[in-house]
Amino acid sequence: MPVEKYRPYCPIGLPDRRWPERSLGTAPLWCSVDLRDGNQALLDPMNPERKLTMFELLVRLGFTEIEVGFPTACQADWDFVRDLAHHDRVPEHVAVQVLTPSREELIMRTARSLEGLPRTVLQVFNPTSTVQRRVVFKADRAQTKALALTGAEVAMRMRDAAVGSVTALQYAPESFTQTEPEFALEICNAVLDLWRPGPDDDVRINLPATVEAFPPQEFGDRIEWMHRNLSYRDVVTLSVHPHNDRGTAVAATEIALLAGADRVEGTLFGNGERTGNVCLITLAMNLFSQGVDPLLELGELDEVRRVVEECNGLPVSPRHPWGGDLVYTSFAGSHQDAISKGLAAQRRDSDQVWDVPYLPIDPHDVGRDYQALIRINNQSGKGGIAHVMRTEHGLDLPTRLQIEFSALVQRHLDTYGGEASPDLIWSLFVEEYLRPETEVNGAIGVDSSAEALLADFAFHHPKPARVLTVMPQVVRDSDADGAWRYCCCEVAVGTTAHWGAGFGETAREAHLVALRAALCRATERMPRTLSSSHPVGQM
Repeated sequence: MPVEKYRPYCPIGLPDRRWPERSLGTAPLWCSVDLRDGNQALLDPMNPERKLTMFELLVRLGFTEIEVGFPTACQADWDFVRDLAHHDRVPEHVAVQVLTPSREELIMRTARSLEGLPRTVLQVFNPTSTVQRRVVFKADRAQTKALALTGAEVAMRMRDAAVGSVTALQYAPESFTQTEPEFALEICNAVLDLWRPGPDDDVRINLPATVEAFPPQEFGDRIEWMHRNLSYRDVVTLSVHPHNDRGTAVAATEIALLAGADRVEGTLFGNGERTGNVCLITLAMNLFSQGVDPLLELGELDEVRRVVEECNGLPVSPRHPWGGDLVYTSFAGSHQDAISKGLAAQRRDSDQVWDVPYLPIDPHDVGRDYQALIRINNQSGKGGIAHVMRTEHGLDLPTRLQIEFSALVQRHLDTYGGEASPDLIWSLFVEEYLRPETEVNGAIGVDSSAEALLADFAFHHPKPARVLTVMPQVVRDSDADGAWRYCCCEVAVGTTAHWGAGFGETAREAHLVALRAALCRATERMPRTLSSSHPVGQM
């Protein structure tokens, strides 16, 4: 690899950093940029219907700030902002945010797009990084700073001239992570000196990781340094806008919040240019899993994912944190066994704090049921299969039967591949252990007994059999007001054990049906020369 082409970042150097000692006890102010940053990254940008669907979803989830477009970038964004205003679609508590470059005519037109909206955020930005100044704008520091101040002055005039709405001012030095820290601070403080915010003003500085350029701890150091040195800090909201080029946007954001940031811009499930924006779902759920109210309503996360996929035209990975199809599912046998036991313990003491192996939260809290927690493939073990039998069919299998049945399922999967659904697992169990044909071939008579069945077996083979285990159970019938009796029975013929299972209206009947099924299996497994021609079911 041509590593000589690339240079490492230069750490800001913050030996007295304080963020490592802090913890998050409250959620930040969230701002969704799905309709602007997320939308402009789509191969097929949202049409008005999809935009409105996304906007309504964000409102339902509890977002109080939503960036809805870049009105001067395209007519579609302009029209959508005006549609929100004309049709009174924005609740009073929700602020609509728009973005504009730091150019007078664009700022003025953008401000006009907000007319009629009750609460708005007017964000102005200009690129400040060394490479942008040198390559794109061919501007020095003074010219870059002058551009920022010109835009900030126009934005303030438009705010002061607005009638009937509350407008927040927000400035962003685009490519903050690739800008010299001291220059980023200089330009932000110059803007704040122009705006001179007081306690009643809503003013923000938004620091974007337009490109994620260094590890998350360095982002935290730079945010803490800005937090310490920013003018008017007590009345200014410090916001971050992280991207995910290095795959560490969530970590960088969490450290930035520890370092002093108050607000986060991101998207649902992390859609955005290149590797995306920071995922707000992940950030909010991370807080929730630590007992911190995320201030977003995520109780139906699968429905949220479905709407986002429909609006974006992009799938969410089945392994995406918290919201993917498979994130609460285990295939590994040891994990399945631990989950099954953990859920059983949780049921016995439902008042305790959630503490189940491999499940950092209760899936019920985000709208998932427990049926998909354990899925069976050839990596699964007895614990997972036992869990499926218990949760899907109400049957508790003895440990030795779990071991034997899991080996049977394993052989099936090794032969045919794929995944064993609960229905397939049940059909394998019925075929192997319930032996419904034995119930058809001969009914259990009122005078039948376990002793009689064992004696009849010994008579037809001369191989004595003895009962090792009898495990009765009452199974509630979901379709009727009553219960069936169920039984597992283990018999030994010589040194080999054979299991059978059965249902009956009484415990005695279930026991006899299970014993007969076990003896039937024993007959099939005996050497042919010793086997009787009489089926056990016709004793």
